[in-house]
Amino acid sequence: MNIFITGIAGFLGSNLADYYIKKGFKVAGCDNLVGGDLDNVSKEVTFHKAECEDLAIMKEIIKGSDIVIHAAAYAHENLSVFSPSLIARNIINGSTSVFSASISNKVKRIVFCSSMARYGNIEQPFDEDDIPNPIDPYGISKLAAEKILINLCDTYNVEYNIAVPHNIIGVKQKYDDPFRNVASIMINLMLQDRQPIIYGDGEQKRSFSDVDDCIYCIDKLATDPNIKSEVVNIGPDDNFITINELFSKLSNQLQFNKGAINYKDRINEVKLANCSDKKAKKIMNFRKSISLDESLTKMINFIKEKGPKEFKYNYELEIINEKTPKTWLEKKF
Repeated sequence: MNIFITGIAGFLGSNLADYYIKKGFKVAGCDNLVGGDLDNVSKEVTFHKAECEDLAIMKEIIKGSDIVIHAAAYAHENLSVFSPSLIARNIINGSTSVFSASISNKVKRIVFCSSMARYGNIEQPFDEDDIPNPIDPYGISKLAAEKILINLCDTYNVEYNIAVPHNIIGVKQKYDDPFRNVASIMINLMLQDRQPIIYGDGEQKRSFSDVDDCIYCIDKLATDPNIKSEVVNIGPDDNFITINELFSKLSNQLQFNKGAINYKDRINEVKLANCSDKKAKKIMNFRKSISLDESLTKMINFIKEKGPKEFKYNYELEIINEKTPKTWLEKKF
């Protein structure tokens, strides 16, 4: 089986590649290395440095693939409010290019990694049958890409599934990006004896998913012949904790005795975001295998081994005004 993974040097993509190599698949993939790291990529992977938006290149490098998993994304939900053109171009244009190249190469199945941002600020826990109402350009772009995928696959009779991850954490997650990955940011700061930053009152609640549990679900969506044309939340629906509680857990594990610094709320940030895993349990027998505390321990050990890093502001802010977070303008991380 030949599998192609976009974003293969990133967090989710590289972990997927490791999984499929162990299963004996022939694995290839691409990454532009803006949010990924070549150190994440196994030597057994056929790697291409490429932009997903480049259709001609995507058509060439996807040749011979049976399954395409589109995991590449500038996964920056709040940043999209201030850099909407960057995010929309990456998510909508990049995804459409991957889908078009895949269909042109007659792949059997496409799996698109969407985001719980598709749901927006609706009643939670989010269920796959809910009507999405995204509230930021990132969520809007992900939902648009889903609709394009469904339309194209129905038109050309190509199998597809859509995975909806939520707050994935684990080994290989980028921890020097100031715009995303709250747990990784906090660990990186604490290991430098620097106080983490919490937006608002810290009572935003999220459910965190270990990457290994998510890989189980994505594999089912990619290879199970009985699961087709589905949108599925992936990851457990427990571990529903506040950002303050996350900070406390990390402080306890790292024996960090300083408090956090509070800044005002970020605009268009959903307060409560939790995805139901009932469908995943029903159609793929999903069961959580790793606790939140175990996931955080693995992350801490990984970042300790790699060493703390300075934060890299790799993305330009397109809209700068009184609503732009000072933490980004003044590079507080």
